[in-house]
Amino acid sequence: MTSSNVFLLRQGLHLINQLDDRLYARVSPEITHACVGAHLRHCLDFYEAFLRDFEQGKIDYDLRERNELIETNRLAASAKISDAIARLQQLPIDGTDRELLVKLEGERSEDSSSWSRSSLRRELQFLLSHTVHHYALIAMLLRVQGVHPAQDFGVAPSTLKYWRAKA
Repeated sequence: MTSSNVFLLRQGLHLINQLDDRLYARVSPEITHACVGAHLRHCLDFYEAFLRDFEQGKIDYDLRERNELIETNRLAASAKISDAIARLQQLPIDGTDRELLVKLEGERSEDSSSWSRSSLRRELQFLLSHTVHHYALIAMLLRVQGVHPAQDFGVAPSTLKYWRAKA
């Protein structure tokens, strides 16, 4: 699971290096009011919450940084992605079944009912799925603006595996 997340983050890093600053932060009102940078920042916020909290056994995805600099500055985003990759690669491989509690997104209550049981592996799966979803939105945003990211950008690893087997 860790390697799949690292693969996706490296895809994001590669994409950032191919865009100019204007396109990275450009809002496309035709589709949504978000830009490439906003989607990447959102994904990185989830990784940061996970990496910040998993050792304590309780991950609160609602407590996200939402650093707007990541949305507008490719260098800041690149540094954040590189940091997330390095930290993910340090995760204990044998601890992926470790049980965690995860705060339900948007839950207003602070009692125990706002937390769900999960595992380190399941949260890595969530991050993977969440990132692929946002990468697909980024790919669509770019294509509408005449920029074509790699064919595999925003495509789930399982779909890529299926395509390779089918070819």
